[in-house]
Amino acid sequence: MNFSYTEEELDYLKKRDKKLAAAIGEIGPLSGWHVEPDIFSALVHHIAGQQISTQAQRTVWARISAGLGEVTPRSVCTAGLERMQGFGISFRKAEYITELARKTEAGEFDPAALWDMEDGAVIETLSALRGIGVWTAEMLLIFSMQRRDVLSYGDFGIRRGLRMLYHHKEITPALFEKYRKRYSPCGSLASLYLWEIAGGAVPGMRDYAPKSTNRKSLPPR
Repeated sequence: MNFSYTEEELDYLKKRDKKLAAAIGEIGPLSGWHVEPDIFSALVHHIAGQQISTQAQRTVWARISAGLGEVTPRSVCTAGLERMQGFGISFRKAEYITELARKTEAGEFDPAALWDMEDGAVIETLSALRGIGVWTAEMLLIFSMQRRDVLSYGDFGIRRGLRMLYHHKEITPALFEKYRKRYSPCGSLASLYLWEIAGGAVPGMRDYAPKSTNRKSLPPR
């Protein structure tokens, strides 16, 4: 299942920003941006994939999925801390994941309740859990809940895409806010295209950041 969007959303972004419109024309329709509607499984995926390469994310997730069969609070609790770590994640990540599973099993955390919350409340609720910060919560909003207006300042790939598209050396919070407002209420779709740009989807575009800060980070696909 891929992230879905409408022609109306696409047209809105094109009308709001000529440079983004040109990039959208170069890139064309989006594909390959996978959505995991099961919130618990998505959280495990994101925690396991934090601060590692895209290829390493895929490898670890394949091991977890194969090892557990179905990624549920019960299967994680049954596996336990040592087995989770054996799938190739750090002790700390395994601890975060097993604690999340225990809290979900005990009813201390209810993933289903997130669907009825506003974006800000989802971020606040998830950030209260160990191992889940604002960035992870924002990725869940996009890639699990398919919320429409999420643009993450904490994401290196988003900021890289903005630098490449608009020729900025740095994306300050104030500059970021300008673009966030421009893209709203279609920030999530803009995010996907900015990640495509950051990943080199538009020939000839380069990052204008100083080399010391020229880093790339993309969410799992």
